[in-house]
Amino acid sequence: MPTIAVTDSSFEDDVLKSETPVLVDFWADWCGPCKMIGPALEEISDELDGKVKIAKMDIMANTEVPGQIGVKSIPLMVLFKNGEAVAQKLGAAPKNALKGWIESEI
Repeated sequence: MPTIAVTDSSFEDDVLKSETPVLVDFWADWCGPCKMIGPALEEISDELDGKVKIAKMDIMANTEVPGQIGVKSIPLMVLFKNGEAVAQKLGAAPKNALKGWIESEI
């Protein structure tokens, strides 16, 4: 399953009400490390289909949710389960490291 784009208005339905864990990647177009991990997250989304949804939120177009969560640096990945933030990872990492972290948290 490809990654999904979430917005301030869709965050509650797409993330908080999801029965499947959701990893939200907070990113921006000007962020080099964000662009580096994008393809890896797409691959991981396919590989872990059914176990976790991977969503991307552009912090420049959506300021409400990142502000509520306290996003100060990007890329920031936050894993939500049952409507709660349960884990987070700041910064870019190789695909295997990202996938291993996600698998250990879901």
